Amino acid sequence: MTDPNLAARIERLTAALSALRSSQLGWLEAVVEQLSLPVTSWRWPSSDLVSPCVLDDFGDALRIHHCFSAEPFSKDKFEYALERVLNLCGVEARRVDSRTNPGHDITIAGERVSLKTQADKGLKRDRLHISKFMELGQGAWTDREEEYVALRERFFEHLSRYDRIFSLRRLAGSPSSREWEYELVEIPKSLLLRARSGRLEVARGSSQRGSVPAYYRVEEPAGEYSAQKFSLYFDGGGERKLQIKDLDKALCQVHATWRFQVADRGSER
Repeated sequence: MTDPNLAARIERLTAALSALRSSQLGWLEAVVEQLSLPVTSWRWPSSDLVSPCVLDDFGDALRIHHCFSAEPFSKDKFEYALERVLNLCGVEARRVDSRTNPGHDITIAGERVSLKTQADKGLKRDRLHISKFMELGQGAWTDREEEYVALRERFFEHLSRYDRIFSLRRLAGSPSSREWEYELVEIPKSLLLRARSGRLEVARGSSQRGSVPAYYRVEEPAGEYSAQKFSLYFDGGGERKLQIKDLDKALCQVHATWRFQVADRGSER
């Protein structure tokens, strides 16, 4: 989209640049150099979240982040950047104060949206992992099946606070290669609700202290030779949390991907 005020904006920036110190100009030069490098991006044509504007602007946010950090985009940066980009692209978005709201992270065009990130070293391209879908609090769990039925009901209640769930995943790249790849994946709520028919597996021989962990394995078709779609893992460790493990990405929707390199500025001061 052409900016009718582009010339005036450039003039204001030029005037402001003359007042900066040399070291401050260096920071800006790093950003300009990064934004001048090529980026390969793609969007699902039917995406109602990632428009061409969102694709470009969120990709720029990722690239600017990596001008100054060798760490993957974190959840709080994901929330802030997505809110800003959506509003700049004409979509109403407002982050929710996570300190007071145990449910969704952001409201987008009236929908309650949960945002997740994944950047673990063992990340699999074809499988998603949410290491903390929800906290489960204190208290010991025994090996009684009814306790896990109750925990699963807590999962469904928590899930009812969302309309949609998105995960920003760092797929490839490292500080040594300077190459980064991200994808934005939507996890259907209808898929997670299939945990109601999951097969309970209690890890009675676990070495975890205080609580016995357990899985609800969602398989299809049910039976000895079934293929696992995902599992709910009730982690009885110190944090007492619910994980979603080995979720088949083929059952989700990839809305966008970005791949780019970061400029090698060496020891430049």
